[in-house]
Amino acid sequence: MSTKRVLFFLTSHDDLGGIRKTGFYVHEAARPWKILTEAGYTVDLASVQGGVPPQDGRDPDDPGQEEFFADPRIAAQLADTKTPADYDPADYEAVVYVGGHGTMFDFPGNAALAEFSAKVYENGGVVAAVCHGPAGLLDIKLSEGDYLVSGKKLTSFTNEEEAAVGLTDVVPLLLETALTERGAIHQPAANFTDNVVVDGRLVTGQNPASANSFGEAIVKALANR
Repeated sequence: MSTKRVLFFLTSHDDLGGIRKTGFYVHEAARPWKILTEAGYTVDLASVQGGVPPQDGRDPDDPGQEEFFADPRIAAQLADTKTPADYDPADYEAVVYVGGHGTMFDFPGNAALAEFSAKVYENGGVVAAVCHGPAGLLDIKLSEGDYLVSGKKLTSFTNEEEAAVGLTDVVPLLLETALTERGAIHQPAANFTDNVVVDGRLVTGQNPASANSFGEAIVKALANR
């Protein structure tokens, strides 16, 4: 598997409990994209439903984000994203679950995402997720029937962080709790601080502050396989 390709998974869900619009969190896509691209990887995008994925957290004053949107390959893909069914897991060395509150609604229970990721992982690839992106890890089962996260060290947006942003009763599940119930060894850091946990070929980041370190950890995990 020498394809040097990484597939980013984006949410298609744009409604945060009727409070406001949501989507994929731009910073958590733009930073890892930049780091992976500079390391020689080609990044492709897939969303749950295809088409134009909803965005959250776009900052026009952030040069890194604007570089992401200005990239011709990224712009073309964002204009009409494919779904996981349009890609072959054998073509990818890693999958990255980009965060954003939308993921909490359409990543869990999504068989297409889970099966794609299981195939990449069992083919020796890396599975990575940041912030709320680990919602996509909940249903990944490996061939022997175990959940991928069972017994693995990882992190995600924490219950304390969810409470701090006032959304505990809005999200359909508490991610830290759900991952722990799947057998994960959840390793949180202080609220909104940079925290990345690597367990072999599973790479996770806690929140937007972790996006840079998260991207760097993916490159390192790919190199260390």
